[in-house]
Amino acid sequence: MAELIKLYNENPNPRGVQQVVDCLRNGGVVIYPTDTVYGLGCDITNNRALERIAKIKGVKLAKANFSFICSDLSNLSDYVKQIDNSTFKLLKRTLPGPYTFILPGSNNLPTVFKKKKTVGIRVPDNNICKTIVENLGNPVVSTSIYDEDEVIEYTTDPELILEKWNNSVDIVIDGGYGDNIASTVIDLTGGEPVLIREGKGAIDII
Repeated sequence: MAELIKLYNENPNPRGVQQVVDCLRNGGVVIYPTDTVYGLGCDITNNRALERIAKIKGVKLAKANFSFICSDLSNLSDYVKQIDNSTFKLLKRTLPGPYTFILPGSNNLPTVFKKKKTVGIRVPDNNICKTIVENLGNPVVSTSIYDEDEVIEYTTDPELILEKWNNSVDIVIDGGYGDNIASTVIDLTGGEPVLIREGKGAIDII
């Protein structure tokens, strides 16, 4: 049974944040708010938790297109190959924000992702998930939670999320109603930015 923890974006309660961090460190899986849709996440360093998320999503872990939630760009070099100046300027200009940038992965990627040549990086403009990642000390591996109803696509009500995911995850964070538009995905692995998915983030940046 999942626990529902209420956190406020303006000032996330340190005790609640620590509870989520402890859960992640112990291999837990949590659902949390971002600046777009609610996400399903775990500690990037915990293989058991990564396997759990892949199983929940019904995908093979080695082939899964999960993104990495970072609190800022400081640990980018841990997981991404050296990028050129114009790419870094684009990241600085748009993050934190509702974008996922696909970048060339480095040799430091967790073992389960070693075969992947690219990595999706997110720095959401949301204090709850940023504070959790800061306190955890490393990125959270993340994927959006879809609704089976294709008309709705994303569930926005934390209580309905808890109802649906109660037996699959350890914690659902109630950060208020979420958005139902996912992040804009931009591929930066080639010479020019390529739009993969138009979402909440404005595309005139490319």
